[in-house]
Amino acid sequence: MDTIDFKLVAIGFVTGIINGLFGSGGGTLIVPVLVFLVKMEDFEAHATAISIILPLSIISTIMYLKSNIIKFNIGYVVAIGGIIGGFIGAKFLKRIPNIILRKIFGVIIIITALRMIIG
Repeated sequence: MDTIDFKLVAIGFVTGIINGLFGSGGGTLIVPVLVFLVKMEDFEAHATAISIILPLSIISTIMYLKSNIIKFNIGYVVAIGGIIGGFIGAKFLKRIPNIILRKIFGVIIIITALRMIIG
């Protein structure tokens, strides 16, 4: 049996807290951590992050359901676009060179951060 890597558990713990507090967003933390600390290839980190975020999102969704704060009429419509976009993104992920993928991801993170800071 493999031993537990407590560094990875700690990364998951922090990602879970961020996911629970901000309604996802854990991917913005987990991808760079997997690339720079765990030394994964970018495309592997993105794919692994999705598989990590799924159970976190399920748990968060259950908690939000209990609080009755989900706007299903909006969620369903956005989910349809997200499913289509997720399929297309996953198909193209391995075809995009790491340097381009990093730049796209970095620009998105910077724009998101600026929008949150500026309001």
